[in-house]
Amino acid sequence: MLTDKPDVCEALDRALIVHLTAVTAEGQPQTAPVWFLRVGDEIVVYNRPDTPRLASIRANDRVSVTMRGDREASGCVTIEGRARIEPDMPPADRRPDYVAKYAGQIAALGWTPESFAADYSVGIVITPTRVRAWDVAEVIAAEEAGS
Repeated sequence: MLTDKPDVCEALDRALIVHLTAVTAEGQPQTAPVWFLRVGDEIVVYNRPDTPRLASIRANDRVSVTMRGDREASGCVTIEGRARIEPDMPPADRRPDYVAKYAGQIAALGWTPESFAADYSVGIVITPTRVRAWDVAEVIAAEEAGS
């Protein structure tokens, strides 16, 4: 599904943060900025083992991923999907593409790739079921400008 949309793939590959929304067992949506990696048609997110997000996904696997757009909202990427917890997923420090993408942030926050992988040891994989996107070039430009 994602690989059929090269502009969306480019936007995801350039972005450092997306907003992931999961819904608690009580029905409350919870949105948080997350680091992520697009792997083909799926999105990978690493989590601390005690994060409430994991309980939410166990209760309801439907999630959404939103990229920030520009200030005028002329561009948008929103992905709806199903998340699954992957406890046996390779750790972040064994994914060269993940380490390369976040090396600066990992170091700036006082981690090494190994210590980050130890802290964020539970992976989730999001399989998109719907993609809504328009003026994706504006999303890419906003991401690059940091606006």
